[in-house]
Amino acid sequence: MSADQLILAAAAGAVSLAISAVLWALAQRRQNQARLDELIARIRGLETRAEAATASAEAFDSALLAVEDGHALLASGEESLAICTVALGLAEAEPQTLLNALMRADPDHARRLRALFERGEPCAFEVQGPGGVVTVEGRAAGALAWLRVSGVLGEDAGLPTAPRFAAFLNARACPAWIAAADGSPVWVNAAWLKAVGAESLDEAAKRGAAFDRGADAVASEAANLGQKREAVRWLSLDGRRRAFHIVAQPLEGGGVGVWTDDVTELEELREQLKRNIEAHDQTLNRIDDAVAIFGSGRKLTFHNTAFAELWGLEPAWLEDGPTHGEVLDRLRQRRRLPETADYAKWKAAELDRYEKLGEEPDDMWSLPDGRTLRVVRQAHPLGGMVVLFSDITGELKLKTQYNAQIQVQQATLDKLSDAVAVFGSDGRLRLHNESFERFWGISHEKLEAAGDFEGVVELCVPKLHDMGFWRELKGRVADPDPSARTPMTGETRTSDDRIVEYRSRPLPDGATLIAFTDVTDARRLESALADREAALSEAERLKRDFVGNVSYELRTPLTTIIGYSELLEHSGDALPERSRGHAAAVKSAATQLARSIDDVLDMAQIDADEMALDLADVNVADLLIGVAGRWQKPAEAARVSLVIERPDDIGLIRGDAKRLGQVLDHLVENALTQTPAGGTVTLAARKALGEIQLQVSDSGRGIPFHVQAHIFDRFIGRERGGPGLGLALVKALTELHGGWVALESEPGAGARFTCHLPEGAEAVTAQRELAL
Repeated sequence: MSADQLILAAAAGAVSLAISAVLWALAQRRQNQARLDELIARIRGLETRAEAATASAEAFDSALLAVEDGHALLASGEESLAICTVALGLAEAEPQTLLNALMRADPDHARRLRALFERGEPCAFEVQGPGGVVTVEGRAAGALAWLRVSGVLGEDAGLPTAPRFAAFLNARACPAWIAAADGSPVWVNAAWLKAVGAESLDEAAKRGAAFDRGADAVASEAANLGQKREAVRWLSLDGRRRAFHIVAQPLEGGGVGVWTDDVTELEELREQLKRNIEAHDQTLNRIDDAVAIFGSGRKLTFHNTAFAELWGLEPAWLEDGPTHGEVLDRLRQRRRLPETADYAKWKAAELDRYEKLGEEPDDMWSLPDGRTLRVVRQAHPLGGMVVLFSDITGELKLKTQYNAQIQVQQATLDKLSDAVAVFGSDGRLRLHNESFERFWGISHEKLEAAGDFEGVVELCVPKLHDMGFWRELKGRVADPDPSARTPMTGETRTSDDRIVEYRSRPLPDGATLIAFTDVTDARRLESALADREAALSEAERLKRDFVGNVSYELRTPLTTIIGYSELLEHSGDALPERSRGHAAAVKSAATQLARSIDDVLDMAQIDADEMALDLADVNVADLLIGVAGRWQKPAEAARVSLVIERPDDIGLIRGDAKRLGQVLDHLVENALTQTPAGGTVTLAARKALGEIQLQVSDSGRGIPFHVQAHIFDRFIGRERGGPGLGLALVKALTELHGGWVALESEPGAGARFTCHLPEGAEAVTAQRELAL
C-alpha cells in the first residue's frame, strides 16, 4: 500500500471515529434529557404532594413535627405550632421548645414520648396549659418519629377530643352507639358489647347480634327523616325484663348517634301509677255514691257510673268533658236541681267554691222529684274539686222507721216479765221497762232522775248490798276495752231471799243491756230434779255393776260345768249312751249360757263406751270361710245347707276381725234357728260404692211385720218371735264400725240381714239409745 492510501485510510478511519463519537454523544444527550425530564417531573410531584400535605395539615389546624434523636423539626403547620405554644404559655414558637414543654408537662406524657422515640410505640394524650388544651398524637415511620399536635384556645378548650369522648361513652352503664343510615351500628361502646355478649363490633356483626332491632329501626328512621326520634323499648337483658329510653339524633357529617337510658323503674312506676288510677276509677265506679271530679279548668275530668245514672246524663256528652257550669245548666234545664228563686246567683255561688275550697259543711239538696241528696265537696290534690252526691232518701226513711222501731221496742220491753235496762257507753240510762221498776221497787220518776249507772245503783243497793257485784257490772257498761265488755251471766241473792239471775250483753251501738230474772222457783224445781237424776244415775250404776258382777261370777261355775261335761261326754263306754247324751245336753246348755253372758258383758262395755275395736285389714273371704267352718256341724245337725257366696275380688276391709266374726256368728245362729230342715242359710259378701256388704239370709219362716220394728231391741221375749240379745249386739257392733244393719223379710219367705260396713272403718262411740 502506498503512502497516499495509508493517509487516505487513516483519514477515513478518523472521520468514521468522529462520526461515531458524534452519534454516541447525541444518543447520550437524548438519554440524559429524558432522565432529567423524569427527575424534574418527580420533583414537581413531590413538591405538589408536600404542598398538599402542608395545606391539609394546616387545614385541620394541626402541626406536624419530625423527631430524630430527640431533635424536633417542623414539617408543616406553623400557625398551629403558634397556637400550641400559646395554649401552653411558651415564649417561642419553636418545635424543640414545644417538645420539651410536652415532656415536662406530666411524667406519664414523658414516658409515652420516650416509648415512641425508642421503641416506636404509638401514643395519644392531651396537655392542659394555661391558655388552652394541646392534643398530641404520635406515630413512628422509619427512623423518624412524627408528632401531630393541635391546640384549642378559649371556649373550645373544654371540648373533648374524639378519643376522650369515646372513652366517656365507654364508661356509660347503658349502651350507646353510632349507626349508619340503615340503622346498623358502626361504633359501639362497651355497654353495647356487654349487652350482646361480644368482644368487638366485628364479632357481633359476624354473629348478626344486635342490642335491639327496634332501636335499629328508630335509628334508621332518624337518619332517613333527618330528625330526632325517641322510643321506649322493653328488652330482656341479664335475665330480666328491662325498659330503655332510646334517643336517635342525626349527627353532623353523617350517621346517627343513639343514646339509651335504663328507665325500668320509671316505667314500672308509671305502669303502677296507671294501674292505681285504673283501680281507683274502678273502685269509684263500684260505689253507690255519685262522684264527679272537675279539674283546675273546671272541666269534668272523671265521673263514675253512678253519677251518670243519678242525673240521667248522656255518657257521650259527659265524655266530652263539659265544664261545671255547663253540667249545672243542663241539670237546670231538666229540672233536676233544687228549686231556687235566683238560679244565676245560686250557680255563681256554686262556682265560687273553687276559689275558697276548705272545710265546708255538707249540703242537702231537695230535688223536685222528691229525692234528697247529700252533697260533699273537697279539693282535689291535683287541682280542681271533687263532688260527691249521696242519695239519702232511703236513709231518711230508715231513720223514721228506726224511731218508730225504738218506740216499738220500748213497748215490747214493757211487756216483758224480765227486768231490763239499757245503758249507753257513757253510762247513761237509755231504756228500761216497767218490770225493772217493779223488780227493784223504784218509781219511774226516780229512775229518770237517777240518769246514769251510779244513780241507778244507789236506788238498787237496798235490795242487793254486794258492792263487788255492782262494780263488776259497771265494768261491763263503762269500760271501753272490748275484752271487758264480754257477755256475763250469773246468779246472786237479794236481801229479801230471792235468787236473781242477771245477764249483761253488749249491743252493736256500744250500749249494754242488763236483765234481771227472779229464778227462785225455777232453782227449787231444778234442785228437786237434780236429786231425782242423781238417784236414777245411782240406780243405773248399780244395775250395770250387778250385771257385770253376776256375769263374771257365773263364768267360773260355767267353766267347771263345761269341763266336766266334756270329760263325761268323752268317757267312752264308762257311761251308757243315754248318760253321754245328758252330758252333751249339759255342755250345750252351759256353752249357750256362757255365750249369753259374754253378750251381756259386751253390751255392758258398749253402754259404758269402754269397748275398743282392734282395727286391722281383714280378708273378707277368710272371714266368711271361718264363720262357715264354725257353724258347719250345727248346720249339718239341723239338716240345713250352709252356702258361701262371694266374688273373687272381694278384697280387704278395715275392721276388728273378732267382732265382725261375732256379728256373723249371731246372724248365722239366728238363721239356723229360724230355718227348718232342708232349708238353706247363705253367707254372702259384696262390694258396693265405698262399702262392703255382709249378708246372712235364710229360707226359713220369716219375721212377722209387727216384730221387724223391734227386731234389734234387747231382751225381746221368745214368745214374740224375737231372737233375743244377739241381734241387738249385731246392731251395736256394726255401728261401732261406722256402719248400719238392714233387714228384709216377709212372713213365710225367709229373712235377709245386711251389714253395710265402710271399707275404711273408724271406731265410733256406741249409740246412747242402746244403753240398758
